[in-house]
Amino acid sequence: MQVYDAPLRDMRFVLNELHQDDGFGDLPALAEFTPDLTDAVLEEAARFAREVLLPINRSGDEEGCHIDNGIVRTPAGFREAYSAFREGGWTALAADPEWGGQGLPETVNKLVEEMICGANISFGLYPGLTHGATTAIESHAADELKQAYLPKMVSGEWTGTMCLTEAHCGTDLGLLRTKAVPQANGSYRITGSKIFISAGDHDLTENIIHLVLARLPDAPRGVKGISLFLVPKYLPGADGTPGQANGVSCANIEHKMGLKASATCQMNFEDSTGWLVGAPNKGMEAMFTMMNTERVSVGVQGLGVGEAAYQAAVWYARERIQGRSLSGPKRPDLAADPIIVHPDVRRMLMTMRAYNEGCRAVGNWVSRAIDAERHSEDAEVRQHAADFVALMTPVVKALFTDYGFETANLAVQTYGGHGYIRESGVEQYARDARITMIYEGTNGIQALDLVGRKLPANMGRLLRTFFHPVSAFIEENGGEGPLKRMVEGLQQAFGALQLSTAKIAEKGMKDPEEAAAAATDYLRLLGLVAMGYCFAKAAKIAAAKLAEGGDDAAFYQAKIATAAFFFDRILPQTSACFLAIKAGKKSMMGLDEAAF
Repeated sequence: MQVYDAPLRDMRFVLNELHQDDGFGDLPALAEFTPDLTDAVLEEAARFAREVLLPINRSGDEEGCHIDNGIVRTPAGFREAYSAFREGGWTALAADPEWGGQGLPETVNKLVEEMICGANISFGLYPGLTHGATTAIESHAADELKQAYLPKMVSGEWTGTMCLTEAHCGTDLGLLRTKAVPQANGSYRITGSKIFISAGDHDLTENIIHLVLARLPDAPRGVKGISLFLVPKYLPGADGTPGQANGVSCANIEHKMGLKASATCQMNFEDSTGWLVGAPNKGMEAMFTMMNTERVSVGVQGLGVGEAAYQAAVWYARERIQGRSLSGPKRPDLAADPIIVHPDVRRMLMTMRAYNEGCRAVGNWVSRAIDAERHSEDAEVRQHAADFVALMTPVVKALFTDYGFETANLAVQTYGGHGYIRESGVEQYARDARITMIYEGTNGIQALDLVGRKLPANMGRLLRTFFHPVSAFIEENGGEGPLKRMVEGLQQAFGALQLSTAKIAEKGMKDPEEAAAAATDYLRLLGLVAMGYCFAKAAKIAAAKLAEGGDDAAFYQAKIATAAFFFDRILPQTSACFLAIKAGKKSMMGLDEAAF
């Protein structure tokens, strides 16, 4: 059964309690967003997710999108939901007030994104892609393009896309063939085809603004010859309303494993008018502004689906009766006990819970850094925050989506045979979550980015933004006390991370394949240490709150119990990661290609 209630208490915890000492807070530009105000936003977002988006999640999956006389149609209820979403101001939540946005912190925006994706991830892609597109336009486009397009996109009247992939090139964008021919009036004629374009066409808005990667006639080969262009579906008229069709068409809708209510399109551009965004042949720089924004959001998508899957599994484990507890009947009034009494079911539920709470804590830490990078008045803090965001972006994208898919699979397993059939609703979570590990750069690419670019950048400066706070926490909280076992576990895992970092730095300089062979395990190791650090901090705060007394004891007791499970059952995976990294590339690359 699909159930979803936003985990507001845990969201308030990570927002207002967990990271207050990280150096990314106390931003005067965001001072007006008090806990009372942000709590009201979260409450209303939770209501919208539960009452508007959740009811059309399964029906949207069943119906999917279709093309009707050349127009892409979204499932029943999506147009009405999007209108309510836009009218409620949700599209403008974190956008710059200069363009009509509300300017809320990313810490709040990412929690709202989690709710949207938990209730209906397919719906979330339509405004989500627009948010990324507006970020790229705001950062790189000329003022006249900003004035013409950003207000409409921020208001949600128009949506945006990101058009990178072509049939013959995905990750290797240097192979793309879409052409851009300069015109006398300063515009360009864009011709080419793109595939896998999320929200590429739909019936939710009157215009769609595509950001398209293409090549100028004299462009250098490879990625150094790629430029970015803004290409509207309809050319705006003198009054700003959509006018003439612009040679942009949807050739087909992809028939996908999941996300069926999100239109994934094959897009054709035929002499379409476009305008350069950023400098010629510098399109990758502009596009990565959007992609890095989207990569954090995709990580949040994985968390959102994981939370929904966990809640569905808990509901079922309480309702389904099978067998008796090994320690004696717990519900003698029933023919059998609910399956939540069984240790293996508890293992699955606690694993799901720990993944979700750990990812939410890490995600909020990164969101605080995003806010500091944008709004701090201290240049040193902005640089420190930018370094941390750069380091953690591939971790958030890959770790959260790996765990989101694993959590969805555990939900199916919790339901047993009923989980495998469509009527239960949980198999949709596994299908929907799977793509998050692939798009916006596969998780393997995220690992290569972390090891190949982020670790060596500026002589390891980025990594220090993570190592220093973890090391300081271990030093300050070692010795005796209720945190002793957790801190010891964190220290051991952190030691494995430090040794792995040194090994990759040493071997990777001599042989890049050694670093690449270690990349996925290293990303998981770093992510687990980040979660362990957040759980240890959370347990420390919870213990202090329990000592003070109060009405919220159950929440803090549960937080300590979840942290204890993480340290007992999940953090030990770091030892396996370390051993795999230590083994090097030999066995991985040793088999002759012909033997496969």
